[in-house]
Amino acid sequence: MSRVSLQGQVAVVTGAARGVGELLARKLSARGAKVALVGLEPDELKRVAARLHTEAESWYADVTDHAAMARVAGEVKERFGKVDIVVANAGVASGGPFVDSDPDAWRRVIEVNLIGGAVTARAFLPVLMESRGYFLQIASLAAITPAPMMTAYCASKSGVEAFAHSLRAEVGYKGVRVGVGYLSWTDTDMVRGADQDEVMRELRSRLPWPSNRTYPLGPAVDRIVAGIERRSSHVYAQWWLRGMQSVRGYLPGVIGAVGAREMRRFEPRLKGVGRGLVGAGGAADEEARGTLPTPPLP
Repeated sequence: MSRVSLQGQVAVVTGAARGVGELLARKLSARGAKVALVGLEPDELKRVAARLHTEAESWYADVTDHAAMARVAGEVKERFGKVDIVVANAGVASGGPFVDSDPDAWRRVIEVNLIGGAVTARAFLPVLMESRGYFLQIASLAAITPAPMMTAYCASKSGVEAFAHSLRAEVGYKGVRVGVGYLSWTDTDMVRGADQDEVMRELRSRLPWPSNRTYPLGPAVDRIVAGIERRSSHVYAQWWLRGMQSVRGYLPGVIGAVGAREMRRFEPRLKGVGRGLVGAGGAADEEARGTLPTPPLP
């Protein structure tokens, strides 16, 4: 599909304070788009907005809050006059054995990644219908293949993939195109936070190539921007992810067998692994909800 110029278009990016969201906002702005940044870190969002090349403004909102996101959608439309592109990028992650996982952290991953994507779509679909715009839901390699120690993240990303595919069939006749963005391990605060745990880092290193690599952020976001310009149904941030679609039906069986072997190997070291959200974004989410753990007494 031919590319659509982003000059003068209005793009909304959730989770825009850091990582994929921040760089995506910068690259969209560099191509002429006006950008609305949404997230839970107001100071960081303002910093990002101030550095953009085009008109930009930031909104503090939790993507799981229906009322807040509806307000943001109305204010973005009032500020910029329209909305052409919405990227549901906000996400958090946790890791570790499900049986020992923190129930609140596990649920929060589902809420932000899956429910947050749906709430974002619900809020912005009316204005996207007016502009015959584009909604991009950021998913993950975790939507294509299961992985032990990542039950919440895989469930949430599989869910948003299915949601976006279903939504595409509903709103296509109204002129709204819907895409799913897939990323493997990309150099962000979230991935670096997960790698701080020795067991999680070692488990990931044992994945088969090329899924055991951490990929640079810049080229990944360039591919996402190209997908937005094409209004693509599927956007692959790393070249090899497209090929995973053809083998995904075999992956649960393979991962089930190999994963069981690896979990047996690591079992003596699993105690205490992955008790909360990972990375700076996870910490910001916990702080915004007032659930940061109390520091231990000296």
